Amino acid sequence: MDRRRFLLTSLAGVLAAPLAAAEGKQAGKVYRLGILSPGGVPDPEVATAPNLVPRHLRELGYLDGGNLILERRFADGNIERLLGLARELVKLQADVIVTAGADATQAARDVTATIPIVMVTALDPVARGWVASLSRPGGNMTGVTTVAETVLAAKRLELIKEAAPRSARIAVLAVAGPGSRAQMREAQKAASPLRVTLIVVEVVGGDYDRAFTTMVAERADAVLVLMSPILTRDHKQIIDRAAKYRLPAIYEWRDHVEVGGLMSYGSSLVELSRRAAAQVDKIFKGAKPADLPVERPTKYELVINLRTAQALGLTIPPLLLARADQVIE
Repeated sequence: MDRRRFLLTSLAGVLAAPLAAAEGKQAGKVYRLGILSPGGVPDPEVATAPNLVPRHLRELGYLDGGNLILERRFADGNIERLLGLARELVKLQADVIVTAGADATQAARDVTATIPIVMVTALDPVARGWVASLSRPGGNMTGVTTVAETVLAAKRLELIKEAAPRSARIAVLAVAGPGSRAQMREAQKAASPLRVTLIVVEVVGGDYDRAFTTMVAERADAVLVLMSPILTRDHKQIIDRAAKYRLPAIYEWRDHVEVGGLMSYGSSLVELSRRAAAQVDKIFKGAKPADLPVERPTKYELVINLRTAQALGLTIPPLLLARADQVIE
């Protein structure tokens, strides 16, 4: 080989080496994803954002223990723990933090202005000052919001009243926090025109037996279950007690009706979590949360379980059945 060819070959090798190294580093990148929730560790089979987001990321090629490290933090219903847990995720240098619910989102925002946050929340992120606008969030936050579903607390109250028209006293199952308070305000607005009295029952320490015995003592005729990561996680306990005390109840997610709940009206948690996972994927690949619009549901579904209605001795009005998107028989 002559000297000129040798120099050209050597130079090409020198130039190619950093590119190959960079490509190899990118291909071997391991991402650290933090997940922050006010609830406890959910059963793996329960449809919650902390379960669903990693599941959808697997579909996008991210494998926990491979190119993805999952750091999940749960407050077990103790909202005051969220700040400390959020700080743990910051200390671990998470590439992205996914937050379930308003309290977790606020905690993450309070501890970092640099790590991208992908929220799954029911509150209006613009009104809370988390983002500049839904289309152009700015800052380090984006995600999905079911903000309209705060207003849907009133719609759900109307639907449970229509399903059980003799209901004069309706219990509202809630947890502490701004998300429940916003929903209760909307439900209160709808209560007077419907001629119903609301009985607000707040779950403390996961004591659902006490919550339902309180409802019975207060002569509740039906139950409106508010949106909450904690109540979503514990939906099986709620459904079992509603059946035990023969109380018609309406839920947020269709998944709850598929496992024995009476009825639900809302969007799809599976679809919302899929969208959140897609945003995490984009951020991993270099997108900035400031440029990723906050997404909202495009469809709401009414689902009714006739088997549960029959077990409760409840006849669902034909007009309501006709409006249902799905009837489980």
